[in-house]
Amino acid sequence: MSEPTGASRPGAPDGPDGPAGRAAADGDVAAESTVDADAATASSGAGPAESSGSLLSAAERLARVRDRVHIPSPAKGFTGAWGRWPWSRAAREMVQMGLLRPLVHSQIKVVTLGRDALPADNRPVIFVANHSSHLDTPMILLSLPDSYRRRTTVAAAADYFFDTWWRAFVSSLVFNTFPVERKAGGLTDLPGTLLRTGWSMVVYPEGTRSPDGWMTRFRMGAAWLAVEHRVPVVPISLRGSCAAMPRGARWPRPGRPEVRLRFGPAVEPAEGESIRQFAPRVQAAVAALLDEDASTWWGAQQRAAVGATPDPTGPKKAAQWRRLWEQGGAPTKTPARLQAWRGRSRR
Repeated sequence: MSEPTGASRPGAPDGPDGPAGRAAADGDVAAESTVDADAATASSGAGPAESSGSLLSAAERLARVRDRVHIPSPAKGFTGAWGRWPWSRAAREMVQMGLLRPLVHSQIKVVTLGRDALPADNRPVIFVANHSSHLDTPMILLSLPDSYRRRTTVAAAADYFFDTWWRAFVSSLVFNTFPVERKAGGLTDLPGTLLRTGWSMVVYPEGTRSPDGWMTRFRMGAAWLAVEHRVPVVPISLRGSCAAMPRGARWPRPGRPEVRLRFGPAVEPAEGESIRQFAPRVQAAVAALLDEDASTWWGAQQRAAVGATPDPTGPKKAAQWRRLWEQGGAPTKTPARLQAWRGRSRR
């Protein structure tokens, strides 16, 4: 899953579907056709006049075909809107509750904390979380109260989840996804339309899964949406999902590894606060939740108050294997006192 980059305001996309992207693609095709034409004339022994005539006719044919046919990107024209129709929502409810929830809980142990911090009025919010595993999205959705889960969409990378029709269909049906471009200039007005019509959304500001479980730099797309549409951001921390199902894995590791998901209090943009001012507050809220989950609430609050929250991106000078090793274990261990209590209760 991914997020809108927020690098530019909604408008004409400057990518494969935009003017610059089409011009570059046309130039590549034209150059390739020129090479083919040169090879053909050389093999036939044609003279310069015949060669230029052949090139001209090839260029004209290419121009005519290009004007008639334009192959769009996989996500163009597919917004996942049908996934929010009544029959799709009914089907999603059955799939999520009847299939997805039992499957997820049979493979991992999910510990959910902080649901009482969610706004009680069920207003649209932007759920912002760190991202390191394909387990993150089902865990977030299944941990939400039903009133939020049924009205929540997920921002998904168009170049990954919408590259084929079957993947777009499955992700839209099961997770209520909508496509976003991960490159600059790919932001459309679809996220804003969803927020205005009462839908919440899950956004991963990192843009992609972390390769080693440590949080990477947040982009400003989520902050832009919150400031532009005046909606609160609910931070979420996820610990253990990389160890349970790291990037590149197709299935969770055996043994029901523990994954901890923690909701934090909503963060709202202040009046007159800019996107660049608000974005660091969103990232700091997620970092504080990760610190709280690894230590205590009081200790995390004290460190956040003085700006001493541990860097969630991890040690900069450590070798890659050490960064992976640090994130490879379970997030917590059961306290000895609780183990003893459980032992007595069984006897």
